[in-house]
Amino acid sequence: MPAPDQSSISDRQPSDQPAGESDPRVLRIATRESPLALWQAQHVAQLLAKHTIAPRIVPMVSSGDVDMRPIDGKRSVGVFTKRIQQALLDDEGDVAVHSMKDLPTEAHPRLRMVASPARETVADCLVSPRGLELDALPNAARIGTGSRRRAAQLLKLRPDLDVQPIRGNVQTRLQKMRDGEYDAIVLAAAGIERLEMHDLPRVELPLECMLPAPGQGALAIEVRGDDADAVAVVSQINVPRSTACTLAERTLLSQLHGGCLAPIAALGTVSDVSAGEEPHSVLHLVARVLSLDGKVCLESEADTMLDVASDDWQSTANALGRQVAEMLIDQGAKPLIEAGR
Repeated sequence: MPAPDQSSISDRQPSDQPAGESDPRVLRIATRESPLALWQAQHVAQLLAKHTIAPRIVPMVSSGDVDMRPIDGKRSVGVFTKRIQQALLDDEGDVAVHSMKDLPTEAHPRLRMVASPARETVADCLVSPRGLELDALPNAARIGTGSRRRAAQLLKLRPDLDVQPIRGNVQTRLQKMRDGEYDAIVLAAAGIERLEMHDLPRVELPLECMLPAPGQGALAIEVRGDDADAVAVVSQINVPRSTACTLAERTLLSQLHGGCLAPIAALGTVSDVSAGEEPHSVLHLVARVLSLDGKVCLESEADTMLDVASDDWQSTANALGRQVAEMLIDQGAKPLIEAGR
C-alpha cells in the first residue's frame, strides 16, 4: 500500500448559501450527516469562508452510518468515506471532509487530499455514568469500543476487562451505556469537545496508556484532482505542522499494511528546539503494535529535523514514518498485524 500523498465569515451560515455557478464559485462540502460529521463540515466551511464565498453543506449517508454490524476485515477500510468520495466523483460535491483516521492510506487516483486544518486533542476518554478512573472500574467491567487499538491497550492495562464491540454515533453509544449494555465506553476527546459535551462524566486516558490512532483528532480535506479552483482555495486552510505529524503516522500505517483494524497506535508531534543560535523544529514519531489480547506490545520511536518552509518537508515526514515502521517490523510487528485482521 503506497504512502499517502499530501500535498471574513459571511453573515449567512454556509448551509444556507444557495448553490450557484457564478464567479467566485460556491463550493459544496460533502459530509456524513452524523452530528459530529456535520460539525466538522461546518468548521471547514467557516475556515474556507475566510478565503471565498461561504460554502454549502451537502449531507450524505454512508454505509457505515446505517450498517450497525461490527466492523471486521471484510467491511472495514473506507466504510465511512467511500460515499463521500463518490459524491465528489459524481459531481454532487466539490469538497469532502473526513475524519483523518477513517480515510484509507491508499490515495484515490482521481482525488487529492490538499488540506488538514489545525489538529484537535488526540486523547481518548473513558466515559462511564460516574466518571470512574480505569483502575476504579469493577472486575470484568464491560467496556464498549469499536477499535481494536483501544481494546488491546485496555487489556494490556486491565486483562480482566470484558471489552465488547460497539457501533453507532456518539449519541447512540452513550445511550447504550446509559441503558446498561456497558459499564463504560471509550470515545475520542476531540469528538466530545467538538460536540460541546462539557458535562459528560469522563476521564482522559494518558498517552502512555492509550496512544491514539494514526490521524486521530485531525481532519482530511479532499477535492477532485483536476479541480484546480478547489485545490487553490482549500489548500489555503492547510496547517503544515499538523499535516507533517499525520503524514508520518499514516505513512507508518501504510508501510505496516495495517488498515484501520489492526491494533496499531501512533503519534507524531512537532516541537521547537533552540540549539545555539539556530532554532529549529523536530518531528517526533512514536508507535505501538499490539496483540489483540494486549499481552504483546511493541513500541518504537524516532525523530528528525523538520523545516515546513522547505520544499521537501513532506518527504521528511514520509521518511520518518517508514523508519519507525521498519523498526517495528524488525521487532516482529507483521505477525501481530496479520493476527489482528
